[in-house]
Amino acid sequence: MLTPRLPNVAAVLIVLIALLVTQGCGQLAYRLDRRAPEQFIPNPLELPPLDDQFVWSQVVDTVDDYFRISREQPVQNSNNFLLDGRVETSYRVGASVLEPWRKDSTAGFEALQSTLQSIRRKATVIVRPRGAGYTVEVIVQKDLEDTDRTQYATETTATRRHDGTIVRQVGGAGDSPQTLGWISLGRDTSLEQRILRDIFQRVTEQDARRAHL
Repeated sequence: MLTPRLPNVAAVLIVLIALLVTQGCGQLAYRLDRRAPEQFIPNPLELPPLDDQFVWSQVVDTVDDYFRISREQPVQNSNNFLLDGRVETSYRVGASVLEPWRKDSTAGFEALQSTLQSIRRKATVIVRPRGAGYTVEVIVQKDLEDTDRTQYATETTATRRHDGTIVRQVGGAGDSPQTLGWISLGRDTSLEQRILRDIFQRVTEQDARRAHL
């Protein structure tokens, strides 16, 4: 199941230069920071009383930095009407160590594993009204690709019968490993922590610079 994903170095440099020119040093630093928080953040996390539309916009903007959103139901906490908010994302193949502008793999083990193996992730974020405030829960699921063989395995698509005759598979996909499915690896808690911290900072500090990324 080893499927190294090594982007062209020149392409990496071009992307970094483009980000620096279009977004500036401060925003580039935010984009390239993939470290998990050192201090544990509760999950679910309590948020202070604020306008529900503002809270929801900050949650959606944060999730959009990591994944492509596939479905969303805004939270409502006003006029005696309460409704849980929910964001669901599409699966995304994990960012490698040579894709530092992508934030869906935290630095260290997660980025290295996504480089050496085919890892995919998806996120679900739930915002629940709690009095005048809110709680936000982040769930990131991580899966490992299950293939019929490793990419650089020595076995071929040919098989040998009991009488010694070689039988070759016709109409196959060549020597590329075939995906059999995906194996759940549980939750990526380091990425959950990272997303929670970004949401909390956006909501409490009202960081206009990052809110418009």
